[in-house]
Amino acid sequence: MKFNRFVSLLVLVLFVASLLAACAPAATPTAAPKSEKLKVFGAFATPIEEPWDGVIHAALIKAREEGKIDYEYTENIGYSGDMERILREVAEQKKPDIIFGDAFGNEEAVRRVAKDFPQIAFVFGSGLGPSDPNLSVFDNWIHEPAYLCGMLAGGLTKTGTIGVVGGYPVPEVNRLVNAFIRGAKEVNPNVKVLVTFINSWFDPAAAKEAALAQIDAGADVLYAERFGVIEAAKEKGLWVFGNMSDQNELAPDLVVSSPVWNMTPTVEYVLSQVKAGVYTAQDLKDFSMVAKGGASLAPFHNTESKLPPDLVAKVREREQQIKEGLFRVDIDENQPQAVN
Repeated sequence: MKFNRFVSLLVLVLFVASLLAACAPAATPTAAPKSEKLKVFGAFATPIEEPWDGVIHAALIKAREEGKIDYEYTENIGYSGDMERILREVAEQKKPDIIFGDAFGNEEAVRRVAKDFPQIAFVFGSGLGPSDPNLSVFDNWIHEPAYLCGMLAGGLTKTGTIGVVGGYPVPEVNRLVNAFIRGAKEVNPNVKVLVTFINSWFDPAAAKEAALAQIDAGADVLYAERFGVIEAAKEKGLWVFGNMSDQNELAPDLVVSSPVWNMTPTVEYVLSQVKAGVYTAQDLKDFSMVAKGGASLAPFHNTESKLPPDLVAKVREREQQIKEGLFRVDIDENQPQAVN
């Protein structure tokens, strides 16, 4: 009797356990820990030489060289509908653990594909928010070093006029331009800042033409928010500031500095999350700011000896205050005026 009761109880326990297991939510595939090297794919709308995508690519190359990932990429996808097709082909055929890229201009396509492949971590540059369960977003929050570059520009101009050439007047660009303008006006309240948008993410010829027009209007210091402006400054022998990466090599005697975006903190965080099986959709904004090493002021290289020492000291002091949280650069995403 006792044995029969024991068998009956055991059967009952096993039955209840099976019911509980059936009712439990299925584990999200991206939540499984990864024991082998992660497979990462980069999907870039512009050519890699365009600094925005180039920064993401550089961080992924670094991770590959360190032996942390296997990495492949496609560049210059554009904005005419190819992004969705390529992402679907990559997801179905290559089955990567993570896809990094830029969603600007391809937002709906990226989000549709991410939704259909929840087992893949999608990590894309975007001005919008994350989407559960697997689409994280990031952006270049380099307005702090842009402010510092503005301080330098305001102190270097001889004509009292400086120029900025940007891509589109979208919040992500506006906040950099506005920070640059405010930095310039901290040092030189009477400075005039000319702003031109070329309405393209990558058109070096148009950016150069816009810069030359600003030079004709009196600008003697330029901020190359877009690729192509440095070429104009080089032709005219004028001070210029790069953007996104250290672009001093493009004109070593003229590129003073650049607001630098470092994607490595973002990449490292995502890799650790996916590797541990705890990846979730997030806004990764903080990893692109000065406090976490995602933004910085590029070295002055051989231009430093030509800069006024008191100006450099003032900029370095402000830079340290930003790092220590003692000075906050306001985020202003309104479109700046053509003349400020």
